[in-house]
Amino acid sequence: MPEPSWQWPIRLEGRTPTGIDLVLRPLALEDAATFQSVRRANAAWLEPWDATAPDPDAPGRTFEDLVAQYDADGRLGRALPLVIEVEGRLVGQMSMGSIVLGSFRSCFAGYWVSRSVAGQLVTPTALAVAGDHLIGTVGMHRIEVNIRPENTASLSVVHKLGFREEGLRPNYLHIAGRWRDHLSFALTTEDLGGESLRDRLSRMLDRPAGLSNHSSQQSLARHTEGGPASDGDAPLRS
Repeated sequence: MPEPSWQWPIRLEGRTPTGIDLVLRPLALEDAATFQSVRRANAAWLEPWDATAPDPDAPGRTFEDLVAQYDADGRLGRALPLVIEVEGRLVGQMSMGSIVLGSFRSCFAGYWVSRSVAGQLVTPTALAVAGDHLIGTVGMHRIEVNIRPENTASLSVVHKLGFREEGLRPNYLHIAGRWRDHLSFALTTEDLGGESLRDRLSRMLDRPAGLSNHSSQQSLARHTEGGPASDGDAPLRS
């Protein structure tokens, strides 16, 4: 396992198995109008899965607060909070949080994307790109994703990457005004056996037997890839 090597800010690039180029980069102050527009346009799509504050009187955060927090977490190596761009358009976020090195070397992944790119393998590719960086460059051992059992769209992301289900976590995270159960999924370097997450994604997509490439792509297109915002993200103040 490599010695930890941390970079911030960082820009990561990847391509989906269907040929869509994407970029992962830090959120910036100049993204304010676009970010808030994408969130508003996808409110009904994302709000059922967004983390909420247990304290109803907790103050919201401004966009400037959010950027400052992400930048601080990135500089200190506590998280890898990145936005997802497709063809120059901001379409979501991929945040690798609660990064702990030492003997633990583990982190959590949280993500969301615009409905306009759902079903195009953007989210699993973004997770694979960020995960490959953390495992291959930073030296992480384990990546965990926690998902509400009802969130079939987000579940499809971890299934496409072959994450192991580790069981139910009752009342795990406060979402939509209540403490909600989550299913826990993880991958370790032992699971990967030297394979990259990007190669694993391509292999897992080729797995169904007896399907032509055309039929396989039709099947994949029926899946969506919405998911939660980063754990702990509170609503922004306008």
